[in-house]
Amino acid sequence: MKFAVNLPILGEGYSDPKQLVDLARDAEQAGWDAVYVWDSLLFDIGMHPPIADPWIVLAAIATATSRVQIGPMIAQLARRRPAKVARELVTLDHLSSGRVMCGVGLGFSGEAEFAQFGEDPAPKVRAAKLDEALAIITGLLTGEPFGFKGTYHQVAEGTVFLPRPVQPTIPIIVGGYWPNKGPFRRAARWDGTSPAEVERDENGVFVGIHPTSPATVKTISDFIAERRTRTDPFAMIVSRVLPDDPSEAADLIAAYAAAGTTSIMRDIMPWAEPIDAARAMIRRGPPRSSAV
Repeated sequence: MKFAVNLPILGEGYSDPKQLVDLARDAEQAGWDAVYVWDSLLFDIGMHPPIADPWIVLAAIATATSRVQIGPMIAQLARRRPAKVARELVTLDHLSSGRVMCGVGLGFSGEAEFAQFGEDPAPKVRAAKLDEALAIITGLLTGEPFGFKGTYHQVAEGTVFLPRPVQPTIPIIVGGYWPNKGPFRRAARWDGTSPAEVERDENGVFVGIHPTSPATVKTISDFIAERRTRTDPFAMIVSRVLPDDPSEAADLIAAYAAAGTTSIMRDIMPWAEPIDAARAMIRRGPPRSSAV
């Protein structure tokens, strides 16, 4: 089992790129395996929190660390130009000596992240743009002549992007809310997934988002396995706050591992955890560094 931290880029302290770099450096020194960052332009049209740019933060983290995997969790590619993202990813991969991944998804707030800036917030449109973006990004990163003609994006035939990444491929991790099936059909075509569970009432009205349970991880793993045609390793990254009790944490980690989880991610919520508390948590290290 691997352990990651996912740093917010908004709110008091967390919007300061220097503070985020310090947290990433602390995480590497404490034994965490990965440091990811959120992606947001506005987050909420009523809150107006201060927000940092994820790609610039990741570049700074890449130069301040040498071991941890880094990347966005998750990048909202439907509002980005795919060719620019391809350039950013390959540059980050070289800057970090091959430690970059790219978490992707539709994003949480269509209103704040899309409609507010004149982009179509409809989930089906965002999904179609995401799929086109992934095709373009991965095509360009091969370093071979490439072309694409889609509904929303075009790349002229014979376009070559160099240099290639340091890694053979940059892993694509698809986020999604279970039991929505679309994101996990998409994930089956790529390198991994990071799910969360959506709770709805008896009328189908949204109630809340919860950590994915080991049982649901197994259900999602089976769903993806039935649709996956590739045989290379598949990442299952679960966002979860583990119990403070070492024995309880160890039992829960074992249950997740048995269900197919490859990494447990500590997602920091800026409205719930002041940055000093997050720093202390990160410096304690992942569960395997304690009695677990």
